[in-house]
Amino acid sequence: IRLYETWGYLTEVPRGSNGYRQYSARHVEQARLVHLTLRWPYLGDKSLLIQLVRSAASGDLGMAMELAYQYLARVRMEKTSAEAALEFLERWAAGYRMDSSPQKMHIRQTARRLNVTVDMLRNWERNRLIRVPRDPENGYRLYSSVEFGRLRVIRMLAQSGYSQMAILRMLQAFDAGQADGLREALNLPPEEDAEIQIIADRWLASLVELEERAQAIIRQIGHMIDMDSQDPQASASL
Repeated sequence: IRLYETWGYLTEVPRGSNGYRQYSARHVEQARLVHLTLRWPYLGDKSLLIQLVRSAASGDLGMAMELAYQYLARVRMEKTSAEAALEFLERWAAGYRMDSSPQKMHIRQTARRLNVTVDMLRNWERNRLIRVPRDPENGYRLYSSVEFGRLRVIRMLAQSGYSQMAILRMLQAFDAGQADGLREALNLPPEEDAEIQIIADRWLASLVELEERAQAIIRQIGHMIDMDSQDPQASASL
């Protein structure tokens, strides 16, 4: 709580004649808002969230509410992107062609076509997300429409926030003959991985939780607005 005060997350706390801090009901609600808002995980950098709690501490609850809705919009945009990537994955897994290129390409041509770097393609191969056949005459990698489809799935999932470990787990299931339930393979790591699990290993599920927390932040600010409306001088010491 003292750190919250030092960082400007709470309204200035008065002291009694004995020098002790005198926290009010308003301070308690501000501290609840800080804990709810700045608790990891959160989406992106937390500059917007810090601005939110400082706005609340300064008494500008209207700005805090506006920022809370901006954050909710960000989370929902990320969630929509993740869901679209999963639909793209399921279409590919169902056997639909994802690229019409009739010719095979070398790695630099492939990188240009997909708008990625050569290093990214090599990294995905090195991390076993894809195996690329080689030209028997010169040993160069040759990418066909089959590889292009897989690479597009990898790129879209990575851009949507999924970790390479989650993508690898899903692709291993697909390569083993599992065409259904791939979104579960992405979002639900095995129990033995629980201790080393990171947020991007269950990205869509994490975004659902972040959306629920963003809505809880909005409710908390609404509660603080109601409290101030009922008693603008709500500063009775606890």
